[in-house]
Amino acid sequence: MMSSVNMKDGMNYAPISQSKPVVKPGEYCFAAACLDHGHIYGMCNGLIEAGATLKWVYDPSPEKVAAFISRYPQAKAARDLQEILDDPAIQLVAAAAIPNERASLGIQVMKAGKHYFTDKGPFTTLEQLEQVKQVYAETKKKYAVYYSERLHVESAVYADQLIKQGAIGKVVQMIGFGPHRLNAPSRPDWFFKKEQYGGILADIASHQIEQFLYFSGNNDAKIISSTVGNFNNKQYPELEDFGDAHLIGENGAVGYVRVDWLTPDGLRTWGDGRTVLLGTEGYIELRKYVNIGAGDGGDHVFLVNQQGEKYIKVSGLTGYPYFGQLILDTLQETEYAMTQEHVFKTAELTLLAQNQALRIEHKAPLI
Repeated sequence: MMSSVNMKDGMNYAPISQSKPVVKPGEYCFAAACLDHGHIYGMCNGLIEAGATLKWVYDPSPEKVAAFISRYPQAKAARDLQEILDDPAIQLVAAAAIPNERASLGIQVMKAGKHYFTDKGPFTTLEQLEQVKQVYAETKKKYAVYYSERLHVESAVYADQLIKQGAIGKVVQMIGFGPHRLNAPSRPDWFFKKEQYGGILADIASHQIEQFLYFSGNNDAKIISSTVGNFNNKQYPELEDFGDAHLIGENGAVGYVRVDWLTPDGLRTWGDGRTVLLGTEGYIELRKYVNIGAGDGGDHVFLVNQQGEKYIKVSGLTGYPYFGQLILDTLQETEYAMTQEHVFKTAELTLLAQNQALRIEHKAPLI
């Protein structure tokens, strides 16, 4: 189900649903910290709907804290992060820090004996990834990542069910599109600084690379090629407004992903996110956020297989099981929501794609 926020504003897109709680009120307490990206609201929605109790919030900005508490009045403003980390009732800290600060924050949280749930992309350098791997090995506290374009999208949840049921056979290719609207005036300064946001592939392409590994059943893959460019935003020289990557999984499945900040103002949502999954026995197309020209919301699934053609509008059908699974995983030391290996491999491939990307320049054609 879609939230009531402005669908043209991707930075503050926060889905809501009626999920079944997996814990009782007060049984599982978490805190929110570092409210630099609006995804923190979607992260908190998902945890609360699964039964978690939001106890604390911290950010250096009083304005951000006030806005957060206006939406979640049950949260108490912490004086500093340490007040949260010293509370033995807190089992998980959810955060949406500036991307290049996410790893250091996570290390601090994990060393304090809490699980960490961060917005994507989880790292901006491979060095950060290696540091977190070491801390995970020492603490066994989860470094979970909010890959919302699969975890917080009902059409993606439904596609997972179809694939597991064998509806299209073995997945041999995934094409993933992740276009976004820039909304430049509303973006913070760090959004335009490469060192802080990490690059377009390290940021938003992490969604598509995660989906490729998951839907194709791969534990590893190779980056065959990747490109980045700034085609339409020269006033922000460090911004990459286009990126793509070509991957081949260890089982032979092929992936192509494309992301951009070029969504036109005429689209009624923040981006026309789509995924096409080709299998040996059929294919699935997901139109996640919009069905162009139809005016009927998001979460559209198109299935073609040996039995025929089928269209399913899945809003309200699946909910978002990830959040309840994450809570139970942290309590039971299981990995049903997402394995830590999958989190780290997704991050590694995303950063490799970013690091080796060929930067392309768009030139006007000769007349």
